Amino acid sequence: MIGILDYGAGNLRSVENTLAEIGAAYKVVRDAAGLRDAPKIVLPGVGHFGQMMRALDEMRVRGALLERIRAGVPFLGICLGLQALFERSEEAPEVRGLGLYAATVRRFPVDVRVPHMGWNQLGACESQLLDGLDAHAFFYFAHSYYAPAVAQTAATCTYSLSYTAVLESGNTFGVQFHPEKSGPAGLRVVRNFVEL
Repeated sequence: MIGILDYGAGNLRSVENTLAEIGAAYKVVRDAAGLRDAPKIVLPGVGHFGQMMRALDEMRVRGALLERIRAGVPFLGICLGLQALFERSEEAPEVRGLGLYAATVRRFPVDVRVPHMGWNQLGACESQLLDGLDAHAFFYFAHSYYAPAVAQTAATCTYSLSYTAVLESGNTFGVQFHPEKSGPAGLRVVRNFVEL
């Protein structure tokens, strides 16, 4: 059973449709009790870093989310859900992220068009989420901010500069692209997470 955390925004329906398409059982959760019951957690995200983190705090789920991740529950953050794993973002510097990774999410340089929107390839990598896929598969991106490459980066993408496209560390996973909008390759990523 996958618990999809609904914080009131984001691409919730697309993620539900993707899980349904691969036959995965899921439940939408909206509180700490729901997170504590979920054997796996997905945090989908679109929009603004500050709004998302404030919504998680208003729902009083930040502590439960961190508790579950630290307890070894498999977690997948999608797009803004990946960025939430970091300490902070230039999009809302006054708002704390979940702080699992000691880095700041940055805005793309002013000399490139943002958002970075459309299909792009990943750099060569080794990743459980990408198991069974071509090493240079294409995925769909839509973002103006990026997480820098860190020790836990499993795959990068290049748009003006190289940044984290896939993050893996133990039970914690994140993808900057939208697997739910990335066709068969995206379905495979979600299936790989479900089958961990």
